[in-house]
Amino acid sequence: MPTIKILPHSEYCPQGAEIRASAGTSVCEALLENHIAIEHACDMSCACTTCHIIVREGLASLNALDENEEDLLDRAWGLEPNSRLSCQAIVANKDLVVEIPKYSINHAKENH
Repeated sequence: MPTIKILPHSEYCPQGAEIRASAGTSVCEALLENHIAIEHACDMSCACTTCHIIVREGLASLNALDENEEDLLDRAWGLEPNSRLSCQAIVANKDLVVEIPKYSINHAKENH
């Protein structure tokens, strides 16, 4: 079972974290199952960018981006070449190191 190391994030996991995830699970599901409440405004339907992560290690082991995810990522805050939507990034058999960006674009949250 692969390990996902989450780099420290002031809101979601200030100390950072290491979690285990089954192959075939999305990174978003793994985070949520381990009480790391990453935003996912579209309920993991690949319709927003609130679950944006930057994969620092293990990017090649994840499933390929599809066109919809690629188009959405263009709107993500702090986009990097190794950015993914965590709801679409499926864990394989390799360990990962991920960073949750400091900001996300969440119109629903901004309007409340």
